[in-house]
Order: sequence, then C-alpha cells, then structure tokens
Amino acid sequence: MSDLFSVEPQKPLAEALRPQALDQVIGQQHLIGPGKPLSLAVASAKPHSMILWGPPGVGKTTLARILAASFDAEFIPISAVFAGVKDIREAVERANAVLQRSGRRTILFVDEVHRFNKSQQDAFLPFVESGLITFIGATTENPSFEVNSALLSRAQVYVLNSLSEDELKQLFERARSEGALDGLNFDDAAVSTLTGYADGDARRFLNLLEQTRTAAQTRGAADIDPAFLEEVLTLNARRFDKGGDAFYDQISALHKSVRGSNPDAALYWLSRMLDGGADARYLARRIVRMAWEDIGLADPRAMQIANDAALTYERLGSPEGELALGQAVIYLAVAAKSNAGYNAYNQARAFVKQDKSRPVPVHLRNAPTRLMKELGYGHAYRYAHDEPHAYAAGETYLPEGLEDIEWYRPVPRGLESKIQDKLAFLRQLDADAQQDPDSEKQE
Repeated sequence: MSDLFSVEPQKPLAEALRPQALDQVIGQQHLIGPGKPLSLAVASAKPHSMILWGPPGVGKTTLARILAASFDAEFIPISAVFAGVKDIREAVERANAVLQRSGRRTILFVDEVHRFNKSQQDAFLPFVESGLITFIGATTENPSFEVNSALLSRAQVYVLNSLSEDELKQLFERARSEGALDGLNFDDAAVSTLTGYADGDARRFLNLLEQTRTAAQTRGAADIDPAFLEEVLTLNARRFDKGGDAFYDQISALHKSVRGSNPDAALYWLSRMLDGGADARYLARRIVRMAWEDIGLADPRAMQIANDAALTYERLGSPEGELALGQAVIYLAVAAKSNAGYNAYNQARAFVKQDKSRPVPVHLRNAPTRLMKELGYGHAYRYAHDEPHAYAAGETYLPEGLEDIEWYRPVPRGLESKIQDKLAFLRQLDADAQQDPDSEKQE
C-alpha cells in the first residue's frame, strides 16, 4: 500500500517554470543583459546589497534566488508581511553559524520590505554594515518613501519593469516547449487575450494558463480561443494598488493629460483608474482641483462643470455617475488654461508666511464706535461705487510698503484675456490719478 503522505504535491506552473539562471529570465534585460548591472555583479562574484523595486510578477524573488545561487551564498528568505524582529534575529544567527561553519556568505531576502517599520528595518542594519549578511529587498512601493534612509544608503536600487506583450508570449512558448500545454491548441487571438489579462505580470500569466489548462482538461476541450477564455477564466481587476505608486502615477497622468489639453488621454487615464478600482469620489475631488489649478478664471464654467459632475456622481453612483466624470475631464481638457490664480495664491501664501504682521491701513479699518472714528479709522475711505467706472483710482488697499505687489498676472487666454484688459485699464486710471491726484476723487 502506498504512503499517501510521501506523495509530493504538483508544483504550480509558475513555480515549475521558475528560471534557475540569469540567461533563463525573460524580461529585465536592462539589468541582466550583457554588460548590465546584475550580470556584471555575477561575473565579478561580488554580491552587494540591493533593493529590487517593481510591480508584482516581474521576477524580484526569482532574481534574488538566482543571485544567491550564483554567489554560492546561503539564501534566507523572509516575508515582511509575517516576519518581525525575532525572525530577523534568527536569520542573523543562522548567517553567523553558516559563516563559522563553512565560510559562506548569506543573502537575506526580505520580500515586501516596505511593510517593515523603521525599527524593524533598523534591526538588520548593523549586520549589513558589518558584511555578515548581504541584503536584498523586494518592494512594489517607491523605496524613497518606504525604506528608511540609512538602509537605502547601503543598498543599490534596481527598477524592474512589467513584462511586455512580446515577453509574455516568450513565456507562453516556454510553457509549451516544457510540455505544460500538451494537447491544447491556442490560437493567436487567445494568446493575445491572455497577455492582455496578465497586464505585464508573469506570475498572473502562468496562473491564467494553468486555469485554462485545468478547465480544458475538465471539459475535454482541445482548442482554445478568446470565447473559451472568457467563459472559463475568473478575472480580477487589473493590477492597481490603491495606495501605491500605480495609483499616484496614474492620477498624475490624468492631471497632466487635462493640463496638456488632450481629452483622449484624459479619458484613458480616468478609465484606467476606474477599471482598477479607484474611488470615484476621490477622482471627482481631483477633477475639481484640476479645474481650479489649471483652468481657473480662464474659463469659470470648468469649475461649475467639475462640481456638477462630483454632485452627479454622489446622486447616481457607479456606473451611471462615471459618465459625468468622463464628460468633466473632456471639458477640462479642451478648456482654456491658466494657472495665474494658482500661482498668485501660492505667492501670496509664501509671502505672508515669511513676512511680518503689517497693520491694516487706517482708512480701511472698520469704525463701529465713536472712539474708533476719533482715531481716524475709516477716514478718507473712498466708496468705489461712487467713483467713475466704480473704481477709486489711486486708492491703496495693501499695507504700507507693499503697494507695488502684482501676484495675479492673467494669461491672454479665455476669459482671462478680458480680465487682463480690465486690469490694464484700471492701472491706467491709477497712473492718471497719480499725475492729477484730484482728477478722479469725488468729495
């Protein structure tokens, strides 16, 4: 009778096809190609601490394992999701024991290192510094924000890229050549469909292949086309970390597409974010911000449309309310652009922050009591509506010493071109009043 417990489980396809050497890795040629950083490191037999930064399923763990094997180093993997200082201490003790026993170096691989807090990251710093361990961290988040500066200064950061469609097709050919897809006939459209679903993630691509293979075997099917895939695959949203770099990169792309007056690009990034699960209310808030920051008074209707779109989404929800957001970004993209108001506000805030507290000019002060009137509060204030053009030419409204400030400079686009003309006209009245102080005053 066979021992059931001695039967090893079948490896997932992603594990079975995991590369064992650099020349087997698909993608990341900017790091592992001839003369590139990681291939040079292997050739020199000199390991160094590094952080592998990239999206899921692009080979971070695989590269760490290959590097350890290439350096004939002990490989100790830990996951920051589950590990703590105790695990780091145990890894250091093991590294020390290996060094004493065999003289071999140790590579400590920390997956999702961004999940370690500062004290946890600090825990292995002395051992990286002493050379007892070579640190390799893997992260999907920007190390500049998620890895403390002391560790970052001791590690080289390497950026890994999503796999291209051609690279995923190479992975498909490898799976087929390894016999993983025997008995199945994939048409070209099916392969393209799978690469699209994988969204640059090799592990996801192989998992989809495995799901397809299982479904085909269960149904006794041999020919795989897009219709079959649509029927049998359970698909998740595209890769999109609501709190990570993908989120902020895409909202940046949306904002810059609006600012760059490209409605199609703006719609693309809005749709990408909605498809990836971004909170539509957050997007609505950002769209309102875009209207004020990049369009401003060049087209005040943009603010109204953005606010109306946000309100419409609140009333209708998804998916109906998303149409309002889509039309809002179209309008914002094609509207006249001005950041004059945005710049003026920022300059005013920066000036006030560093300036002293200047008194309000006496003629602008409120005078609700007799004492205040006796002190001259409000004296000689000129009521603009009683002046020609409803403008008190030559009047001052800023504290003493700030009369020449000109933060708001409207652009010659949209409504601001008319505002520009109006301000020029008023400044001419001021100039005329300075030449003849009594010409514009009414007693």
